[in-house]
This record gives sequence, structure tokens and C-alpha cells, in this order.
Amino acid sequence: MSNSVFARHALLPQGWQANVRLHWDDAGELTQVENNAQLLADDAVETYVLPGMTNLHSHAFQRAMAGMTEIAGEGPDSFWTWRDLMYRFALAITPEQIQAIAAQLYSECLRYGYTSVCEFHYLHRAPDGQFYANRAEMAERVIAAATDVGIGISMLPVLYSFADFNDQALRHDQRRFSTNVDDILGLISDLEKHRSAQVEVGVAPHSLRAANVTQIQELVRALPSNRPIHIHIAEQMREVEASLAATGKRPVELLLDTQQVDQRWCLVHATHLTSQEVQGIAKAGAVAGICTTTEGNLGDGFFELPEFIEAGGVFGIGSDSHVSQSAVEEIRWLEYGQRLRSQKRNVASVKGQRHVADFLWNACLLGGAQASGRLVGRLQQGARADFLVLDDQHPNLCDVAPQFLLSSFIFSGNDNLMRDVYVAGRRVVHQQKHVSQERITQSFKQCMTELRSLS
Repeated sequence: MSNSVFARHALLPQGWQANVRLHWDDAGELTQVENNAQLLADDAVETYVLPGMTNLHSHAFQRAMAGMTEIAGEGPDSFWTWRDLMYRFALAITPEQIQAIAAQLYSECLRYGYTSVCEFHYLHRAPDGQFYANRAEMAERVIAAATDVGIGISMLPVLYSFADFNDQALRHDQRRFSTNVDDILGLISDLEKHRSAQVEVGVAPHSLRAANVTQIQELVRALPSNRPIHIHIAEQMREVEASLAATGKRPVELLLDTQQVDQRWCLVHATHLTSQEVQGIAKAGAVAGICTTTEGNLGDGFFELPEFIEAGGVFGIGSDSHVSQSAVEEIRWLEYGQRLRSQKRNVASVKGQRHVADFLWNACLLGGAQASGRLVGRLQQGARADFLVLDDQHPNLCDVAPQFLLSSFIFSGNDNLMRDVYVAGRRVVHQQKHVSQERITQSFKQCMTELRSLS
């Protein structure tokens, strides 16, 4: 295939532009973006081209659980009862199975608009609680799945030392997650050989429940510069209350007071914030990682989006537990959740950009790219050649003017409007089907047959 495409309409950093030719090299980097280009006889021509989205928060193995926890218990169900089920599920997964699950997940993410993923990876040990002979076995299986399907990945080995505040010992069903600072630094070193333009390696203290502030400080000091740092925070009120009881501070308040939070950080969920904490995250330049479909599924709560936007905060989206793999659905429900909460419409907008879909898509492109630590999320020279080709023949997009394209793309219907998807200049999805879908799906089906036989 040619290393260029002519777009009748392309979403560039400055907005929609007509007659754009994208060029990339064999390494998958954009080398030139021609504006006002003349159509040539041998051009590959597309109508609507836009940058692919970063999925900034993923637990790949949980894709295999989707739909399996939607049964009411005898008492009130919550995040915490779901977590117990998730732990039992996690104990069964083999390295071969996690690779099959991740490949299926990532192929779905590609088909639905994500071209990069940040993998918050804490399933490190074997079921007996010992490390595999290859300490990085599970992480390398996930990276192999990403490489196989063609999605860019930021691998984030997770520091997970405690069961709760006050350094409570891990539960027996958390044994596969157990790591200390030396373990994580060793894993980062082991994974160094995988780093490339398509693979970054950062780190993720799981939460202030699972890693204490001294550990996090030590880990961040030892981390190579410019690597992404992600953390779960303030996801549930029980966590906020436990933090107050143990430290006298709320989780985000504690993090900002004890760590040098900056643009490398991604604070995932942050659904329970004070105004002071909203301002603190925004001032630090950290990314708020919002995972609306999972937060809705688990009953987490709402992120303070309007106030965060007003403060100039940076945010992005992630599919987390993968009850949905659609960037469109994630953004749609990010807005709809705020509408339900406030009983208002068109909440996510700013002066100068009243098209909600355009504001959200562009904001999440930038926030996701920052969270990934990779040059993605924009069609400009030096960035990765990661882009989506929309189906201009679909009724929802037929003859839509560019200024209304993203509105129709995100807020009309449930059909998948991504026709082709390119990552690093390679077409990995064609006519809405991943190029290796049959092989990937067959492996996933076999994996699920094995896992369901254990229940």
C-alpha cells in the first residue's frame, strides 16, 4: 500500500480542513501533512479522516468478565461486591488466556475508534502467588497481543502492596497482584527491550489504598523521566472515608500534598472531589482519566466535569473494565451523564467551541495522548500515523457538512461508523473488520470455553 492518503476532509489540530494529503514513513510516523493539496491520479482517496483515540485506562483481562456480574446478590451490590467476583475470576487466568483476551479486546477497541491503549496491568504472578520464571511473563503476553493486533500500547506495571490504608496486609485472593517497589522497578527494566514508537512503559501505583505515599515517592524518583504515571483515586466514597480516617486527608488532597503531581500523571476516576481538589488537579496539569461506562456499571459516581473544564483541566477517556469498547459510547455517556445530573443540555462546551462533540473529541484526543506518553492523537508531522476513516456512505454521515460531522458521529444512532482504521500507517481494520479477526476470535472463544468450564 502507498504511504499516503488524500482526505477530502481531515480533522487537523486547527480543525476540519479540506483537501489534505497525509504522508508517513515506513516506521509509521507522519512526515508531511499537505493542506490545500491537489488530487492526483494515483491518490488513495477518503472522504472523512480523523485522529484515532487513546483508551487511557484498561484492565484487559476484565474483558472476559463482561456480562457475567450483572446478577443481583442477596444484599446491596456495589463496587466492592463486584471486586470480590473480579478477584476470583483473576485467579484462574493463564498467560495464554490473557494474551487471547487482550487480543480480542484490542481488536474490538480498534474497530470502535481507539488506536492506542494504556494498560493498567496488575496481574503479575502465577495463581499460587509466586512469580513466573519470567517475571514479566504476563505483561509481555499483553504487549504481544497489542503488537499482534496493531494497537499502540503504554504498559503500566502496577504497584500493589496493601489491601487498604494503614498498610493492611493483602488478602489471599489478592496474591497475584502482590508487588513492592523493587518488583516494579525490576519489571520496568525487564520490559525496556520492548519500548519503541509503538510501545511505552510507565508505571501505576494502584491507589493510595494499595501503595503508601513513601513507596510512591520512591518509585517515582527511580522512574526514568517522561514516563507516564497512572493511579486510581477517589473512585468510591468508602475510599474517601477510609482515607480521611487513616490520614485526615481525602485521597486527591493526600496525593497532591505528598507527591509532585505534574503532566506525567493520570488520575483515574476521581469521581468524588471537592472544588479545591478539582482546582488542584487542573493546576498540576495532570490528566483526569474518566471511564464513564465502567463508572456507570459499577455505580462509582460522576466526575466534576463542568468545573474541571472551567478550571482548564485536561481529561481523556478509558474503557476500564470493558463493558463497552467504543470511544463513541464513552464520550456520549460522558456528556449524557452530566446532562442527567444537571438536568441541562450541551454541558461540555466552552466559549469558542459550542459543538459539544467537537470539544469532547478534541479534548479527549489531547488528554489521552498526554496520558499515554506517546506522540499520538493529532494529524501533524512527527506524530504517529494513527487515524480513522469514517463511512461516508452511511445514512448518518451522508452529505453532512464537516462542522456537524462529529455531532452526527457521536450523537446519532448506534451503528459503528468507523469503516477503516490505520495505526502507524498500517490498515488494521478494513470495512469494519479487523484484518486478523477470525484467528483472534477463534482463540478468544477457546479461552472463554476454558474459563466458563471453571464456574
